Amino acid sequence: MTLAQLEYFLAACEHGSFSAAAEHLHMAQPSLSEQVRRLEAEFSVQLFHRVGRGLVVSEAGETLRTHAIAVLDAAEAARAAVGAVRNLDGGTAAFGTFGTARYFLGTDLVADFRARHPKVNIRLIGQNSSETAEAVRDGRLEAGMVALPIDDRGLEIQPITRDEIVYASIVPARLKRAVTIQAVAGAPLILPDATFGSEDPVRRQLADLAQLAGVRIDPVIDVEDVEAAVELAGRGFGDTITSRAMLAGMGERVPKELGWVPFAEPIYDNFAFIWRRGAPLSHATREFLTLAEERMAARTAELDASGPARRREAGGS
Repeated sequence: MTLAQLEYFLAACEHGSFSAAAEHLHMAQPSLSEQVRRLEAEFSVQLFHRVGRGLVVSEAGETLRTHAIAVLDAAEAARAAVGAVRNLDGGTAAFGTFGTARYFLGTDLVADFRARHPKVNIRLIGQNSSETAEAVRDGRLEAGMVALPIDDRGLEIQPITRDEIVYASIVPARLKRAVTIQAVAGAPLILPDATFGSEDPVRRQLADLAQLAGVRIDPVIDVEDVEAAVELAGRGFGDTITSRAMLAGMGERVPKELGWVPFAEPIYDNFAFIWRRGAPLSHATREFLTLAEERMAARTAELDASGPARRREAGGS
């Protein structure tokens, strides 16, 4: 049974003869009647009674007619829904991020996308890069933005930009010079991303550097939120690791007592877009990815032009 056969059957029901139905559909009458005969053979029933030159729908035909209308209506609805997604008149753009991605992508990305495609829904989700990578790999998300390194099994990686990591403290003696990993290991640390711990990309970089230097990184305070780590460091409960984009995003909310210096061997948050290897992206997600790339380029230019200094003395001077 095909959709075309159901369409021919309904046309015959409506017009009362194969010839009239064929004329309405602009096709040859033998072709139409042959397809209806194949339907009858498939169901082993007679769908029409032949009365003179006309047709009368049988009891079996009446039963089929109800279902045929429903099937063709559903098929047309499916075509319309898929067409809406293709034309960005509907559907959902699903995109994964990490917790502080808002300091790069911001709400402007969502605003721009909705302004261009007001009928497309947006799902912007994720708390950590490893979580986002796993969701993309499993097919729960189409694409995302992550901080590297991540487990890249089954993923396409498109590097986009980087952001320098700095060491922040209110203790002037700890900010006299660029910090070494040995100094970091010996300081009281407040680190974010407590749930993901060693899976967090920045923590992974610190752990790798510490291992090479023969030291360990053991925070005295673990928190989830980067802003909480910065605020606690500003109150003197320990030192923290953050990024210039984070400091720029917090603006006046960065504690005035807090200063920072770069690492002696600079380290960076390296960002990339990811999607599942070999999997095509929907039109909506592909468009969202394009806008995200534009937004990241603009944000990087802003930071390069007027972002926070690479170092600041404790006390905000």
